[in-house]
Amino acid sequence: MMEGQSEDVVTGEGFVKDEEVKKEDLTEEATPDAEEEDEEALPHSEILDIFEEGLARLVQDPLLCDLPIQVTLEEVNSQIALEYGQAMTVRVLKADGEVMPIVVVQSATVLDLKKAIRRFMELKQQREGGVKHVSWRYVWRTYNLVFQGEKLEDDKTRLKDYGIRNRDEVTFMKRLRKK
Repeated sequence: MMEGQSEDVVTGEGFVKDEEVKKEDLTEEATPDAEEEDEEALPHSEILDIFEEGLARLVQDPLLCDLPIQVTLEEVNSQIALEYGQAMTVRVLKADGEVMPIVVVQSATVLDLKKAIRRFMELKQQREGGVKHVSWRYVWRTYNLVFQGEKLEDDKTRLKDYGIRNRDEVTFMKRLRKK
C-alpha cells in the first residue's frame, strides 16, 4: 500500500464513496437552478398566445399581408421567395369558379404544381374544418390541369416548358371518358 492511501480506496469502496459524495454535491447544486427555471417557465398556452400575437404582427407586414392569420412557416417562406423572384404564383381555377393562388418555385414541374395544390387544399380544409380526406388519386384520374387549351399531362415537364409564367391561370377540367 502507498503512503497516504486508505484501505477503502485500494479495495474500491472508498472510490465508490467518493463518487457518491460528488453526485450528491452535483444534485444539491443543480436543484436551486431547476427551481428557478420552474418559477420562470410559462405554461404552454401562454407561450402559444405570445407566439400567435407575434405571428399576427408579422402577418401585418406589407410583404406578408396576403397570408392567413394561421400561417405556416412553409407559407411565409414561399411568400418571401415570391417577393425575391424565386417563385411564381399560378392561379388555379376550379369548376366552381374559385381561384386558388398556388405558389411554386420558378423551376417547378407539373408534379410540383399538383403537390402544391394538394398542400393548399389540405391547409384550407384544416382552417375551415371541411372534408377530412380527399382521394388525390381520384382527383388526378378524373381531372386534368389545362393551360391555354393544352393538357398538362407529363408530370416531369416544367411549367415554363408549357409557357406558364407568374400569375398565369391554369384550369381544372374534367377528363372526357374514352369508350
